[in-house]
Amino acid sequence: MSAVTGAGGGGARGSAVWWTALALIGGFVLSVRAAEESDSGDAARPLSPLLAEPSGPGLPSLHLAAKFPDDLEVSESCVEMLRLFGERYVAAVNCLVSSARPVRVCQNCYQAYSSFNDIYTNISSGQTQSGNVSCQDSLMRSDRLMLLFNLYSSLTDIWTSALCTQCLTPDQKSLTNSTLDFISYLNKSLSCFEKYQENHTELCMDCKATYKGLNEMYSTMLKNKGYCIDIEDAMNVTRRLWSKKFGCTVPREETVPVIAVSSFMLFLPVIFYLSNFLHSEQKKRKLIHPKRAKSNHSLMNIQDKFS
Repeated sequence: MSAVTGAGGGGARGSAVWWTALALIGGFVLSVRAAEESDSGDAARPLSPLLAEPSGPGLPSLHLAAKFPDDLEVSESCVEMLRLFGERYVAAVNCLVSSARPVRVCQNCYQAYSSFNDIYTNISSGQTQSGNVSCQDSLMRSDRLMLLFNLYSSLTDIWTSALCTQCLTPDQKSLTNSTLDFISYLNKSLSCFEKYQENHTELCMDCKATYKGLNEMYSTMLKNKGYCIDIEDAMNVTRRLWSKKFGCTVPREETVPVIAVSSFMLFLPVIFYLSNFLHSEQKKRKLIHPKRAKSNHSLMNIQDKFS
């Protein structure tokens, strides 16, 4: 009987703790909702039963203040900047996701990212807003989470790893001329591929000049560090189409010199040993004949003396 009584007492205590926690949450939601309705003048809307303030014997009525003191409140201008930050962040993320495949991140999203970067710069620079209020401290440094900074850093890391600045003008407001030229050559190559996709032999012949020009332009952009992820991914996909799907090849101009030098290096040991052998044989002939002649002459002198 005592065990049953103890279990019942534990359940009662657990129920009391649950109702107390629910009272805290419900009271907070009710106070915030009441403050919003009093400010907006809207009619009160019914709350979910889970959020309704519990009532019953022994349950305290707990409420939090709907407003902090005026010196701790965020100004209306800063709240507006926070709203703009959220809108532009969502716009930038949506653009990045929709441009993931095929990769068109830099050319499609530079306007959205530039707008997002501008609003963050305005918040973080400490510039005063209307009412001579700076939003840097209230929005950037008021808590350890630093949400705005972390959201900005995540997008900036993606933008930096994509090398998008190399495909944009210094003000980051438009694409560079080299990027536009590459896109034009790329479109010409893809149009040619589409035209002859049923006949790969003609495709390899008629599209070779356009594809070769695209390759040369890409090599120049690599050398000058004027490429970004859009250019890199587009070139990789085009090369796979050209070589693997269509089975085409483009002989490079430097192939002949490379083959000539490789052949020379291959036969160089043979030439070396052959010349060394011939030289040694010739040297032997020059050394042997004089010795024999000298020996015979000496022998004849000795015979003459004895005779």
